[in-house]
Amino acid sequence: MNMNPHEDVAEVLVTAEEIARRTEELARTLERDYAGRPLKMVCILKGAVPFAADLMRAMNHPVALDFMAVSSYGASTKSSGVVRLLNDLDESIEGQDVLIVEDIVDTGLTLKYLRENLSARGPRSLRVAVLLDKRERRLVDVEVEYVGFRIPDRFVVGYGLDYAGFYRNLPYVGVLKPSVYEEAP
Repeated sequence: MNMNPHEDVAEVLVTAEEIARRTEELARTLERDYAGRPLKMVCILKGAVPFAADLMRAMNHPVALDFMAVSSYGASTKSSGVVRLLNDLDESIEGQDVLIVEDIVDTGLTLKYLRENLSARGPRSLRVAVLLDKRERRLVDVEVEYVGFRIPDRFVVGYGLDYAGFYRNLPYVGVLKPSVYEEAP
């Protein structure tokens, strides 16, 4: 790992400007879809934090925020397929309009778990917004109502997405050089 994280990126897939523009578009769509109703955003830690924060700030709408943490990756570049709940919501979502905000959906296993878990809690409605969608990696069919970008099956970092806890601070979404994770112990 270089001390300059940008040097570990092979290419930029989605620029900071594209992310900002698409986030504004999604905010306008959410305002229309939830007109007259407050929205409860459930940000999935840690990767979705930049997206959820920017999306929430772009909205001129009543928004409450809560967090959940789940894991299916650990320090690997591939999902283990086993989803673990690491941190639960602080408040009930019963009777509320809930929007799950995720950084990326690939296999769909984590999102399937989240939808089932949160649906059982009696929300008025439950929808999903993801920054990135890797459809070609899907193992289970999951509904995603709001998609920022569809991307190819590449290992990406930046704008909240990490490898071994690093690279989340990059302002764009980039492809990590294979040499970085192939050298890791």
